[in-house]
Amino acid sequence: MAKMNISIDEAVREELFRLVPPRRRSQVVNEALRKELLHRKREQAIKQLQELRNSSATLSSKEIVEVVKRDRTSTGR
Repeated sequence: MAKMNISIDEAVREELFRLVPPRRRSQVVNEALRKELLHRKREQAIKQLQELRNSSATLSSKEIVEVVKRDRTSTGR
């Protein structure tokens, strides 16, 4: 485990010290940070998917069916 120096709001620090016992604070901070990082990763993935969706060609249902039929015919299915 690595140690690091960070700054937090005084109100957050006071609440942390009031609610969490001394030997559990690092665990609580790690858990909160892990949740926030996961949230940010998910937001980033959603943004990338939206960008891909916006830059990709869209096909109608009819066009999709035609392509599938053509593919099945060419492969002998």
